[in-house]
Amino acid sequence: MLTAIDQFRDYLLITRRLSPHTLKGYSEDLLQFFNFLTRDELSCAGWEEVDHRQVRGFMAFLQAGGLSRRSIARKLSAIRSFYRYLSRQKVVERDPTVGVTGPKQDQRLPSHLLAPEMEAFLLAPDRSEPLGLRDATILECLYSSGMRVSEVVALNLSDLPQSGDTLRVVGKGRKERIVFLGRSARETIGEYLLLARPRLFAAGRRPDGQALFLNKNGTRLSDRSVRTIVHRYIEEAALATKATPHTLRHSFATHLLENGADLRTVQELLGHANLATTQIYTHLTRDQLQKVYDVAHPRSGRRPAATAKR
Repeated sequence: MLTAIDQFRDYLLITRRLSPHTLKGYSEDLLQFFNFLTRDELSCAGWEEVDHRQVRGFMAFLQAGGLSRRSIARKLSAIRSFYRYLSRQKVVERDPTVGVTGPKQDQRLPSHLLAPEMEAFLLAPDRSEPLGLRDATILECLYSSGMRVSEVVALNLSDLPQSGDTLRVVGKGRKERIVFLGRSARETIGEYLLLARPRLFAAGRRPDGQALFLNKNGTRLSDRSVRTIVHRYIEEAALATKATPHTLRHSFATHLLENGADLRTVQELLGHANLATTQIYTHLTRDQLQKVYDVAHPRSGRRPAATAKR
């Protein structure tokens, strides 16, 4: 049974070209399911012996263990993908996940920073220091382009445009897309390349000559380090919110939509395969429309008294 998981992982790596982070998640989810199936009371000898009751039993087991509904749904998705693969490989004749529904998910709107909060956040790093200028450049890039943190840390010097404001990045599933860098981001990148990166490169014993963003040892910066950077400057800007690098991506999408961008354009800029993924942001813009309506319409019933008497 474990051999089948290893083969599936190779398929995801070579054929689907999924990221190491995604591969790790699939492997851990399937190994947990395997351990559940091979307990003494179940004694399942092969994937073909699994039925829908055992899949539901696994979900009940996870729920009893206090796992969130979102995490349970993710694990069910991994098992579905695995059985589709086994079916195509003629390893199993039936898919035990057919008819099994995941737990109902709470509708969670992506958090984002308001425009004034974003301005304070971007100004928080001390740009007179190499690390501060590097941090400012990373934050500008995340917000200006809507890139994922994994896409930003993977940037090489050769990826930077010789002229213009477009940048080609490789996203999920190794899909390429074009993103844009605003004037502020381009200017900050120029300062970083001139004043900060050479000093970080010189400080390293074995510096990375390709990576755009370097750590204090001259090697490529990691996803985890960028998360720490974002958290630090949220605190320094004294913003009453929790934020991650993905918050900047959400802010990028929300601010575009609030200022008139259409959903299809935002979908392309974010690199979403399906429009449905992008549609979560329409809830945020509806809130904005509601506020505008409440203030502007004479019969909304929510206008300030002084305005309503005009």
